[in-house]
Amino acid sequence: MATSLHETVLIGICDGVIDQKKTTSYCTNKTGDRPDLLPVISLQHPTCALCRRGLSQVVQIYCPLAASQYHRTIHVFACTSPQCSGKSESWTVLRSQCLVDDIKSRQNNKTTACADSAMSRTDWCDEADDWGMDDAQQVEESAIQMPDDSTGEGNDVSSRLQDLCIDGDHQSGLQPTDVPVFQAFYISVMEETDLDGFRDTDHEDELLREYEEREGVKVREIQSCERGEAREEYEKATAKHGDEVFSSFMKKISLCPEQVLRYSWAGSPLLIAEPRPSVSQTVPVCAHCGSPRVFEFQLMPALVSLLGSADPDSDVCLEFGTVLVFTCRNSCWKSGSTAPVEEFLVVQPDPDQKLFKS
Repeated sequence: MATSLHETVLIGICDGVIDQKKTTSYCTNKTGDRPDLLPVISLQHPTCALCRRGLSQVVQIYCPLAASQYHRTIHVFACTSPQCSGKSESWTVLRSQCLVDDIKSRQNNKTTACADSAMSRTDWCDEADDWGMDDAQQVEESAIQMPDDSTGEGNDVSSRLQDLCIDGDHQSGLQPTDVPVFQAFYISVMEETDLDGFRDTDHEDELLREYEEREGVKVREIQSCERGEAREEYEKATAKHGDEVFSSFMKKISLCPEQVLRYSWAGSPLLIAEPRPSVSQTVPVCAHCGSPRVFEFQLMPALVSLLGSADPDSDVCLEFGTVLVFTCRNSCWKSGSTAPVEEFLVVQPDPDQKLFKS
């Protein structure tokens, strides 16, 4: 799908390992680890719809609505069983919300000092480098501007998050001991339009080399092709797929192949393959309020290499091309609810996987 000229896309990038001695919270954006729940939320750990095994957390994204009175966190889980790999049924996405005033009340009862969070907003990108700081300190996290809850319309993703401090009012989701846990990494964020000035020198080159080896594609040749150079080499690099959609996907991410997440609320997902039927035909309306679901974010191929087990004695992995997450346009929430709302996702396998299965 083509991206609208007015669409703002935010890019998530790995920002370092989370020290096991550090405490994270529901407003920490991260890959892997165990889920950190909002204070009012109780989670019955999700299981795979195919094999009934417990699911492992893949990402946790804190994304409150700009005009809302709710904190809002999204957790994505997946089954690590090889026979379930690449199947949407083996994944689950859960959205949790909690009134800002409820958390303030809990903090006041515990005499915990914390900055007002929902209405004081700073740019997500400006404070991205601070995400890896000790959570005992006050941290600048990020929020994405969403439509007013009363209308459910609009997608001006221009203002992000707020000043938050992590206090003791924190809980992790209860997880069965036999469920694998992926290693935890912070996610930092920038606007896609800022990538022209983004260079991580040696680290970026290493990530690029690993990505090219894994995907069998020369990213630099794709970039040259966009400038009208090395057309023949580019065509050879993509010939094995013979897929215009895949080629377009590779061109789009070539400026920053290490991106692990793309966020564009009510925007257009970046498809790695043309689905049959189309994505718009397969996404159901919200089961709770009947509103349409909109695209919110997607997980990218570079995330695969980060999803190693937190246990050095365990050998688990997860394979996918991209994972598209769709959420209720109104982000509906029943007052007093303590259970997360299940949203909808589509898993698109890496096109290379079918080469090895044929």
